[in-house]
Amino acid sequence: MKSLDDIAAELQGYDPLALHSADVGQFLSRLVHSVTETQQVDIFSALDRVLAQDLISPISVPPHDNSAMDGYAFDGTQLGPDAALTLKVVGTALAGQAWQGAVSAGECLRIMTGAVMPEGLDTVLPQELAGVAGDQITVPANALRRGDNRRLLGEDLLQGSTALQKGEPLTPAALGLIASLGMATVSVMRRLRVAYFSTGNEILSLGEAPREGAVFDSNRYTVFGLLTRLGCEVIDMGVVHDDPVLLEAAFTQAANQADAIITSGGVSVGEADYTKVMMKQLGDVAFWKIAMRPGRPMAVGRINHAVLFGLPGNPVAVIVTFLAFVRPALLQMMGRKPQPQPLLKARSTLAIRKRPGRTEYQRGIVSGTADGSLVVQITGNQGSGVLSSVVQANGLIVLGHAQGNIAAGDEVDVMMFDGVV
Repeated sequence: MKSLDDIAAELQGYDPLALHSADVGQFLSRLVHSVTETQQVDIFSALDRVLAQDLISPISVPPHDNSAMDGYAFDGTQLGPDAALTLKVVGTALAGQAWQGAVSAGECLRIMTGAVMPEGLDTVLPQELAGVAGDQITVPANALRRGDNRRLLGEDLLQGSTALQKGEPLTPAALGLIASLGMATVSVMRRLRVAYFSTGNEILSLGEAPREGAVFDSNRYTVFGLLTRLGCEVIDMGVVHDDPVLLEAAFTQAANQADAIITSGGVSVGEADYTKVMMKQLGDVAFWKIAMRPGRPMAVGRINHAVLFGLPGNPVAVIVTFLAFVRPALLQMMGRKPQPQPLLKARSTLAIRKRPGRTEYQRGIVSGTADGSLVVQITGNQGSGVLSSVVQANGLIVLGHAQGNIAAGDEVDVMMFDGVV
């Protein structure tokens, strides 16, 4: 396990007091490691879990050639250019049971969607295209090519092929795929355990009486939602006041119970409380000033084997630093396959003031236009304590480190919330 100094030595130009946002991800990717324990779970309990091993298909899907629609099955070699084809109907093939018999030249079989294609038949005429007269049908000229409207054996998956890869999240579609293989259970990584708490004497828990200079804690509930949507096992440790005994007990308990610890507040340079002192005393921790807005201060490190993420205290800064840095690191710890953060391109409806030298994350609303392009509009007050503008937004406008002012109509990157926030 590398120390923070070892990791820092691997990053060219690393400066904890003027850290480029791109270096944060590189640092954290070296700091964290995936859990190794796995669980076998019922398919109904597998949604959003991370696949623990490659899933090899035990069967072919579909297990036989079958019809893609209701119609008439026949040997497609009989099709000729620019000529209609008349065939005699000699039976009906239903889904779920194989048709017994033979179909000769000049004959066809009425067939239902999903029914097995009898040997020698490879083409299906949709019933709406057929000219029917008694026990005969006519295939219109140039209506079909040989092999049309037939699903091939193994067209979805062949027996022995990889159906899903280790590290993939099990989406609703993936659950359906697993079920199509006849599998009732699947091996997944165990859930990541994350403990979190807010710090500070000015923080009130819900139910406490208001007092001058104090604010109700919102960060715990935001972090709870972010972690729960990520699929973590959450350990809520409440509000821990600025007392060294209480903080030591909280950090020790969290490190003993969890894979990761998230705190909010008390990590700014010059902060006059015990949170930073206790982090340093108990673990290997670095304190950063990141060239970003909002969310400049951040602490990272380890306490025992638990990874520590010390987030700033402002509510919007908590969300931004979580989405930009903590969430990708937690996904890596969960065993997810690495993948870049997806960004959309949208045209800004307004000019945006931005100075080069820091990455900025501004709340925005992305919408479509009549020509099918995307536009994004800033959602009002961008202060780091204004949660209402996050609620109104559906994404973060990401303005890169080297970018300057944005003119109306310029294209910008947007990190969509998409059910994350």
